[in-house]
Amino acid sequence: MLWWALVFFIIAIVAAIFGFAGIVSAAASVAQVIFYVALVLFVLSFIVHLAGGGRRATTAT
Repeated sequence: MLWWALVFFIIAIVAAIFGFAGIVSAAASVAQVIFYVALVLFVLSFIVHLAGGGRRATTAT
């Protein structure tokens, strides 16, 4: 998911270089939304891991 945020960020930078203001704001907005969604998902998965959901099952040998 962060890959898509990076892709839209690069599109925004390239569009800014060429002066396409509408494309720049749209791509930057999409990149920002994707980044924040990825950040929230990371924090939630970290909390679940700390709460014990990330324990590994042990196998008896």
